[in-house]
Amino acid sequence: MADVLCVGAHPDDVEIGMGGTVATLTARGADVLLVDLTDGEPTPYGTRERRAAEAAEAASALGCRRLTLGLPNRALFDTVDARTSLAEVIRAERPRVLFAPYPEDAHPDHAAAAAIVQAARFYAKFTKTAMSGEPHHPPRLYRYMAVHLRLVREPSFLIDVSQTLTKKLRALGAYESQFRANPANIGVLDLVERTARAWGDIARVEAAEPFFAPEPVVVPSPLDLL
Repeated sequence: MADVLCVGAHPDDVEIGMGGTVATLTARGADVLLVDLTDGEPTPYGTRERRAAEAAEAASALGCRRLTLGLPNRALFDTVDARTSLAEVIRAERPRVLFAPYPEDAHPDHAAAAAIVQAARFYAKFTKTAMSGEPHHPPRLYRYMAVHLRLVREPSFLIDVSQTLTKKLRALGAYESQFRANPANIGVLDLVERTARAWGDIARVEAAEPFFAPEPVVVPSPLDLL
């Protein structure tokens, strides 16, 4: 069972938005499962087989598990079937924390994924249902940012990824077909690193990743914020 479940529309979404946090969690012994709603194909330089191999290599670099639901890329919608498919994973894995994409995005698949995660979290607690597994409602939902818009948003909190930024970049480097092979995306990895270091400047650390909470974040004591 997973302690943390991170959902993305495509392979590489979670790595872009919170790869350093995933590596930090697994280094501390957490069981982290990445769920790709689609396999991300077709793309200009990828194939299903190549993308699957890249995604597996990226997960290995971060020390986490990975699952692909096989929903349709470029035609991802918040449907009952999509909600149910993800809810069954939530019921089986029973995570304490659920991470979802940021809901505001130019990419329709990303916006749909955000809606699917929020609905699936609710569906997962149903009792009278044909879904497999026992009811489960992850206590915490947080959103990471891996968007195609040039957004400036104030995060609810930042995670220090100074020690795991290298792992994040190594995981993203596994996606040869998406970045190095595609001339249009040559600068993406550099942009991801610069963004992490810019958030780090705000946090007064080397690198950080932003997260957004739809509900107030509750901690037992101010000392837990140190």
